[in-house]
Amino acid sequence: MRESVVFLPDILCDARLFGPHLADLSRSRAVMTAALTEGERIEEIASALLDVIPKRCALAGQGLGGIVAMEIVRRAPDRVTRLCLMDTTPLADTPQQAAERDPLIVRARAGKSGSVFAEALRLADLAPGPWRAEISALLQEMAAGLGVEVMTRQIRALQRRRDQQSTLRKIAVPTMVLCGASNRQLPVKRHEFMAELIPGAALRVIEGAAHMSVLEQPDAAADALAEWLSMPLVLR
Repeated sequence: MRESVVFLPDILCDARLFGPHLADLSRSRAVMTAALTEGERIEEIASALLDVIPKRCALAGQGLGGIVAMEIVRRAPDRVTRLCLMDTTPLADTPQQAAERDPLIVRARAGKSGSVFAEALRLADLAPGPWRAEISALLQEMAAGLGVEVMTRQIRALQRRRDQQSTLRKIAVPTMVLCGASNRQLPVKRHEFMAELIPGAALRVIEGAAHMSVLEQPDAAADALAEWLSMPLVLR
């Protein structure tokens, strides 16, 4: 039987982030999206997910989801058959980066959640395209549905996350690193660095996309995911 695939969404996102890919892959395998809405530490989120995801699965994480995926691999490598890290980073927040996140929480709790959600999702950085407005609206809708308290917990988890570079060096399953060519938050060079840390990792850069490449260029992302799922399994 084909491996199950578990998608882990970015901050302030739900299953709709991977909508086209869930529909496509569900024709041939079990797929699910796991919520990252509980816990104020990446370790807590990962622990909760290990209780609900399949015992063995292919794991694909976007942004915050990629960070959680790396923690799952660090903690339970035998649970992951293959790994896809999308528009994410293995690095911890610097003290300055962590401090810069605090005003988002303050402003959101002061009733300015709309502008805060837009900033947290980096809507201004979405790549130009015919569906840019629709993508922005969908991201805002997902954020509004999750709300300020979920955002607060997710930001706290990001602020406190550990460096996962040593984890990446130990990965022994087929791995793809995927990113948008115009991702200003986490540029291509950072993804090249991440791919170089992982033995045998493949790097795929999605043209015409920024940080939300799975939504901005769903067809190209689908091709990359199909390639990832066809990579030969590495026997332990």
